[in-house]
Amino acid sequence: MKLAKRLQSLMLGASLLMAGMPSWAVNDSPGGPAVRQMTFHQPVTKIAEEVYSLHNLMLIICLVIFVAVFGVMFYSIFKHRKSVGHKPATFHESTAVEIAWTVVPFLIVIGMALPATKTVVAMKDTSNADLTIKVTGMQWKWGYDYLKGEGEGISFLSALSTPRESVVNPAKIENDNYLIEVDNPVVVPVNKKVRLVLTANDVIHAWMIPAFAVKQDAIPGFVRDTWFRAEKTGVYRGQCAELCGKEHAFMPIVVNVVTDEEYKKWVEGKKKEMAAKADDPNKTWTVDELKQRGAQIYAANCVACHQATGKGVPGAFPALDGSQVVNGPRAEQVKVLINGRKGMPSFKQLSDTEIAAVITYTRNNWSNKAQENIVQPAEVLAARK
Repeated sequence: MKLAKRLQSLMLGASLLMAGMPSWAVNDSPGGPAVRQMTFHQPVTKIAEEVYSLHNLMLIICLVIFVAVFGVMFYSIFKHRKSVGHKPATFHESTAVEIAWTVVPFLIVIGMALPATKTVVAMKDTSNADLTIKVTGMQWKWGYDYLKGEGEGISFLSALSTPRESVVNPAKIENDNYLIEVDNPVVVPVNKKVRLVLTANDVIHAWMIPAFAVKQDAIPGFVRDTWFRAEKTGVYRGQCAELCGKEHAFMPIVVNVVTDEEYKKWVEGKKKEMAAKADDPNKTWTVDELKQRGAQIYAANCVACHQATGKGVPGAFPALDGSQVVNGPRAEQVKVLINGRKGMPSFKQLSDTEIAAVITYTRNNWSNKAQENIVQPAEVLAARK
């Protein structure tokens, strides 16, 4: 009786507690996870459709093998049990059985590997892209630089837009996407091949949009690439898929796929926005001002390859500490950043002030003591012409 009364009291207390809590109706997230989702996101690219079909095919093959193997096993156990008078066979080897259980699995593996290989090869073909975007993972946000195609020169950072108090306090949650919404989404045109060039400036991250069947690691000191061609307009959501630190859960990705007309309008608006925020290239800066600004630019754009120490990655990326280019005439270093060189892309998408700042930073950092230790934005502007 005492136990029954205690259980009744606990149930009553739980009911009162739940009655006093706000109730949330969880809804599907368009372009993201769905309520009680049991399988992949709805595919919106050809590759995603192929991956979905391959998943179903492999699942069916595995199910057939499972039923066949265990069916034969259970049938044999039941049909040839000792209680009905069966005695164990006396044969030791069977050439036919040996051949069968070698050939049949081999044919099954080949049958599974051929369609899978075709899809994997297609996933790696980043040629003939209409748009190229550099993606830089950083703790805990994403940097995007439009390198090639319409929108070239656009650059921005993308981070979780939900206020911190709403993240940690469930009572302040305002919508179902509170952990997968950003302040600056990636915008791309529909039915265009988009190549992503990925790297990171601190630890390993992974850029993932399930609806595109895209998941590619972003590794410091390395450049990886992948691609997608979205065939349906809409908002598609993903997140960093590599454990990258304590804020890993708050590093979402949002891609807006729009029509060609909407994309052109977005490009025009974004460039006007960037121009409004741009520094006056004719302003004269001090060395300390440029060094302070340059440290930020270096951390966001250069550290992945050349490292925070300026030592680079032996055999892959040259050192800037002690570099002849960095310590030589400043015009040559300006030219390298604007035009690029073998093994290094152009950074002309940076503003004149940003290029001047990062060059000045490298010329006055580590063991470098360049005689021409400062570059003004006006010099960069002149070099572009």
